[in-house]
Amino acid sequence: MKRAVCLLSGGLDSTTCLAVARREGFETFALTLDYGQRHRHEIEAARRVAQALGAARHLVLRVDLAAIGGSALTSPLAVPKDRSAEEMAAGIPVTYVPARNTVFLACALAWAETLQTGDIFIGVNAIDFSGYPDCRPEYIEAFERMANLATKATVEGRLRVRIHTPLIGLSKADIVRLALELGVDPGWTHSCYDPDEHGRPCGACDACILRRKGFREAGVPDPLEIRREDR
Repeated sequence: MKRAVCLLSGGLDSTTCLAVARREGFETFALTLDYGQRHRHEIEAARRVAQALGAARHLVLRVDLAAIGGSALTSPLAVPKDRSAEEMAAGIPVTYVPARNTVFLACALAWAETLQTGDIFIGVNAIDFSGYPDCRPEYIEAFERMANLATKATVEGRLRVRIHTPLIGLSKADIVRLALELGVDPGWTHSCYDPDEHGRPCGACDACILRRKGFREAGVPDPLEIRREDR
């Protein structure tokens, strides 16, 4: 089987992306970055997902972005809550982690080269998202160009790097529908930026709001929302 490295955060988007890679016939190698995020729940969700979707290997790689800081996800800065769609569209929020996807894709590129593959999957989305600059198509295209100049395998002509972004043009509702079509259980996943000690979503951060919007527009219940309401 052809191999692919799949970045896996444990969220709905990256989980669906991993399922897409599997549907396309790839042997999947899931890569989760333990980057100093404010909670461990998403890493545990990634472990569940990798096992449930039959990843050939799940690598959790430690890269301490908390030492750099600059984000509400890696420092004591408050996570914004109850923002309107207009507020989310107005600028880049404090939950942006400086250069995160660049770091993540660089790590994926290194692992892909050792696995002798040029296929990398990442679940970025440029429709229902929080305005992060490293989720845009032009960023992905630029990274792919750079990657094909950056490694021994590409320079020697043995590999061609391709960054797969199957969700980039989908709405959150479309992603929910695709996940269910591919047999993904949304209850495996974790999206919230600021969960409680049991991992239940806060219901008010941007990630929770966008997730709720997607499930509502898809017309299906979110098991995590039900779990939150039961607390």
